[in-house]
Amino acid sequence: MVTILHIDSSISGENSASRPISQSIVDRLRQSSPADALVTRDLVSDPLPHLTLDAFADTSVLDEFLASDTVVIGAPMYNFTLPTQLKAWLDRILVAGQTFRYTEDGPEGLAGGKRVVIALARGGFYDQGSPASALEHLESYLRGVFNFIGIEPEFVAADGLAVSPEQRDTSIKQALGETIRLAA
Repeated sequence: MVTILHIDSSISGENSASRPISQSIVDRLRQSSPADALVTRDLVSDPLPHLTLDAFADTSVLDEFLASDTVVIGAPMYNFTLPTQLKAWLDRILVAGQTFRYTEDGPEGLAGGKRVVIALARGGFYDQGSPASALEHLESYLRGVFNFIGIEPEFVAADGLAVSPEQRDTSIKQALGETIRLAA
């Protein structure tokens, strides 16, 4: 049996773009393997406090991550980077000796073998060559963090959501279409 961990971090409620995209990914994954177990963590309705030494001693979030085979994350861009709710979750899974270690040859990821699919939602356009590309710190950060622990994440993005209602609709529809490819 495969366990899917679904993480959502958008504060936008029904106006969220990342939530329906991440849910579509989960739905399509479960269609291809209906016996999968699903664990859902909504970091807005049930937020994790910022990391403290006492909070670090609680390994329940890390254990949940380590027990999963596939992780689907809804990640909106706020102020050019990730929501603090998602950062608090990442702080609990990036643990030396558990998901990475340092060696004489440099860091080594220990969490390989997991599939991580991230639904990005961004108000503007941040791809290479765009005027705002230097401000893209969501996808680049998440790619770096997951690579550090031995995982190559997959992304589906809805971009330009704040440009116009038409662009928002087009981007969300395109991203939802991409979930078909990701579920394969």
